[in-house]
Amino acid sequence: MGVKGEATRARLIAGTRELIEAQGYFGTGLNRIVAATGAPRGSLYFHFPGGKDQLVTAALTQAGREVQALLTGPAAEGADTATLAERLVDAFAERLERSDYTSGCPIATVALEVAGTNEALRTVCAQLYADWQQLLADRLESEGCGPAQALAAAGQALALLEGAALLAAVRRSREPLEHARPAVRRLLGFGTP
Repeated sequence: MGVKGEATRARLIAGTRELIEAQGYFGTGLNRIVAATGAPRGSLYFHFPGGKDQLVTAALTQAGREVQALLTGPAAEGADTATLAERLVDAFAERLERSDYTSGCPIATVALEVAGTNEALRTVCAQLYADWQQLLADRLESEGCGPAQALAAAGQALALLEGAALLAAVRRSREPLEHARPAVRRLLGFGTP
């Protein structure tokens, strides 16, 4: 695939990601994606012969990798697990504010919509969440936490962050995420009760 083809594919993924985060899976049709990205309809099916679900999977995967990069990238080196989780708080809060409270966690909107109706996309969302949890758990283990305790604490921290991001979107305020910040530190074994 040439440079132009890669650019079109990237534009389709980015446009789909923006639309599904703000409008959800069911609120984002292929016509809307084509209109928003300016990509020819034929290009959509050339790059994503599996249609909408394949395109949404690519958008979710890209979003999931960005969160993973927050947890594993150069800025994460030397940071303790609680600091990394707080970076997720900051990232979700900043995304919400930038989007006028339509986009917080890049996976949550689709995950909530498809959990009971689309097994393939539910599985993609579940895997992305599991990957994030495992990354946090691995960091906790490297800090001396036992494997089962680390996995549980990482899961609890993610659940708290996801709930806080949802409340922040509904209340149109980053306050729920700020309230979650000290609780995340406590869950991960840092800070005072």
